[in-house]
Amino acid sequence: MDMKRDYYEDVQLFSSGVVVFWFVLLMIGLALFPLFVKNYYVYMANYMVINIIVAVGLNLLVGYTGQISLGHSGFFAIGAYGTVVFMSEAHFPFLLALIAAGLAAALFGFLLGIPALRLEGPYLSIATLGFGLTITQVIGRANIFGGRQGLHTPELYIGPWHLNSDVDFYYLLIVITLILVLAGRNMVKTKVGRAFIAIRDADIAAETIGVNLTCYKTLAFAVSAFYAGIGGGLYAFVLRFIEPEMFGLMMSIIFLAMVVVGGLGSIFGAIAGACLLSWLDLELRNILSIPYVGQWLEALSKSYFSITGVSNIQFIIYGLIMVLIMLFEPLGIYGFWIRTKIYWRTWPF
Repeated sequence: MDMKRDYYEDVQLFSSGVVVFWFVLLMIGLALFPLFVKNYYVYMANYMVINIIVAVGLNLLVGYTGQISLGHSGFFAIGAYGTVVFMSEAHFPFLLALIAAGLAAALFGFLLGIPALRLEGPYLSIATLGFGLTITQVIGRANIFGGRQGLHTPELYIGPWHLNSDVDFYYLLIVITLILVLAGRNMVKTKVGRAFIAIRDADIAAETIGVNLTCYKTLAFAVSAFYAGIGGGLYAFVLRFIEPEMFGLMMSIIFLAMVVVGGLGSIFGAIAGACLLSWLDLELRNILSIPYVGQWLEALSKSYFSITGVSNIQFIIYGLIMVLIMLFEPLGIYGFWIRTKIYWRTWPF
């Protein structure tokens, strides 16, 4: 019988030897991955793990606490610009600048969480949307952030090591992502995580049994914003250049889509959703270069639509994926994973 008799059994990383085996195999695979693939796939992996960080943080807010946010592109922008400005103007080392930018995003998340105490549903969505749009406008008009011209990132050093390639940056990203994912996974197992879930399920009942709504709702926003800020700071050094138009409404929608497609209230779901939509985002940008499919879409667009609309085909596919998942599996990719495990556990009966 799988019965937990101690609290530490609930938060321990490895519950069995099987988990240890697959974790070690995963680490070996991640370590060897850049050695056997083209540089483009390393860049794709970097893009994926950054979105994993943001999706895990957003899932703590949306999936576990039940607070909807359409303004995470704003926190992402604060992290990106904050990291670059702290390094170039205050001469912080990279890791210190990254943490400082993450804390700055967390502060804005805390402030945004205060209105969330009285708002919920579509009203909270509009409030967070307004925040995200405001941040990009402010950044675009401030000279310290480069205005509409954007900013180039400085050279990246970690101690004596100069990280000047996607492969070098990949290993740093993997370490940071592992730390943040494990921290998020353990957080939902603690008193804080149980308070988040209680607020999501019934906030009035949670308050009745002693959960401090003011504390935990603002904390959820702050933690989620911190994750987004860290992701934004790392994203700036993947692209090596940032400008305000990158952090628009569509970015917030894609972040939310990653969480919904992967599975609300699941760390594994956030990871799976981020990987899937990140891969689709990069691959579908060059959809016209895909043999046969690209030619068919181009002919279809010329006959009935506009050829410029083909470049936005990924958003149509995102929408179709979300509709199909909501129809057939509301738990998202995580739901499919649970069904698969149950099936093979009882196979062949």
